[in-house]
Amino acid sequence: MKNVGNYIKLIIIAAILIVINIIAGYVHSYIDLTEEKRFTLAESTTNLLYEVEDRIIIKVLLEGKFPASFKRLQQATREMVGEFRDENSDIDYVFEDPTDGDMDNVNNRIRSLAELGVVGRSLTYFEGKEKVQKLVFPYALVQYGDREVIVNLLETASGPEDEESMLNKSVSLLEYKLANAIQKITARNQGNIVFTSGQGELEPKDRTSLKNELSRFYNIGDLPLDSITSIGQEADLVIVARPTTEFSLKNQFKLDQYVMNGGKIIWLIDKMDAHLDSIQKYKFYVPKEYPLGLDDMWFKYGARIQPNFVLDLQSTAIPQVIGQSGGRPQTQLFPWFYHPLVAPASTHPIVKNLDRVNMYWPSTIDTIQTKTHVQKTVLLASSQYSRYQMNPVRLNFEILKVEPDPSKFNKGRQPVALMLEGQFPSLFENRVDESFKKTLESINQPFRAVSVPTKQLIVSDSDFAANWFNERTQESYPMGYNPYLPQGQNIFQGNQDFMINTIEYMISEGGVLEARNREVKLRLLNGPKVREEQTIWQLINIGLPLLFIILFGLVYNYLRRRKYSKS
Repeated sequence: MKNVGNYIKLIIIAAILIVINIIAGYVHSYIDLTEEKRFTLAESTTNLLYEVEDRIIIKVLLEGKFPASFKRLQQATREMVGEFRDENSDIDYVFEDPTDGDMDNVNNRIRSLAELGVVGRSLTYFEGKEKVQKLVFPYALVQYGDREVIVNLLETASGPEDEESMLNKSVSLLEYKLANAIQKITARNQGNIVFTSGQGELEPKDRTSLKNELSRFYNIGDLPLDSITSIGQEADLVIVARPTTEFSLKNQFKLDQYVMNGGKIIWLIDKMDAHLDSIQKYKFYVPKEYPLGLDDMWFKYGARIQPNFVLDLQSTAIPQVIGQSGGRPQTQLFPWFYHPLVAPASTHPIVKNLDRVNMYWPSTIDTIQTKTHVQKTVLLASSQYSRYQMNPVRLNFEILKVEPDPSKFNKGRQPVALMLEGQFPSLFENRVDESFKKTLESINQPFRAVSVPTKQLIVSDSDFAANWFNERTQESYPMGYNPYLPQGQNIFQGNQDFMINTIEYMISEGGVLEARNREVKLRLLNGPKVREEQTIWQLINIGLPLLFIILFGLVYNYLRRRKYSKS
């Protein structure tokens, strides 16, 4: 009977374990004890996933063997898409290796991916003493019905960041990138973005890259201010990109009342008329200030763009002819301090984990106290090794002949991009004349002296958001392309990311930009110390468990002999 009771207990325990395993197969739960809450999705992400009603497939092209660094990205991606599926069973994923199969199929697959903009990256690493070269595709394809969004999972660097840091940044941005793709692909209503025209703004060919990127998810159009009575609220965002001529009072009034009624504006402003071509043509050049007539408006809203130039030791270079060789000019790259590499100046979600932005001739931006509450956040600023030159200034290339003195670049970080959020006072308070009143009456719209809560962005440069256009080949290059730098070092992804992040933040209320705040801390081992103490730790890892087993066996045998010797 005793044996029967033991068998019954054993069967009950086995049955309980089987039931627990079956339940665990359907219910996935965990407690996130990591300091940075690595395994906890942002609330905006969970809300987005909850609203997904149709099937979404996430095809990750990271199947196969990788070195430890890429394996970390592969595993982190697998965990992230797994969390997405746990939140909503309509979201599924699959991992694929584009290089798996016979040569013909692989080549066809690679060509098909290239047509989508998915280009492989050559990765070289060692497996033991053997050198391995592998083509990897760190991308995910998010598919929803007949729509598809490509997600680049691997961040790139324009600065001297090592591979580990870049992979860590890539892991940190996984949630945002995948959630952002799902948000865009499932959006029912596309926002409306318009570019003002009529004041000498950027030509269409100069904003082709930005327009192409935005038109995938938004309706894009032009807004000739002289031809309209008012700017309707159906325009979700107005972009004023590099105006060069004066805004009439009527057009200022239209922009002002658009803001007062909740409209959002991105101001991309070149305060000074400066170009390298002008210096090359005339040997020296005294730039003039563009007569835009908008200073009073910005001042009223809480900002002032100074008529100056920011110079920064952290900058890109330009080529200069240094001699002749074989009848051909020989060029060399020299740092051009007027083209700074500006960096995030806050932890705002727009610039969190953002790469540096390459700007051209930016000016400093001051913040001004307003009569209403307007929150002012500096998003981008020059490095601490900066200074500025006030207008008038004589520009030439003589500065390249002298080694820069770091002690003169002592003005600290200078703001070049400012986010304004809140309720703005109107420029036209107590200044509405009869013609403006008639305009408002014709559209049945009352005058507003204070805006409803809204947002504006002021950037003291426009070229960073423009694309370089080759007049000879009629080819447009991507946003962030620097024509003066060598191949492989001439794309600054931060330029495009800053613009896209800003637009999403301003248009998508309650969007997934919050997920950009995720930060995965990189806890690396001390390389030199690991190599120095490698043998000791190998002995500890292998020998200590063996020693523990031997001691356990000796103690067990001793206690067993003692027990049975007494009996």
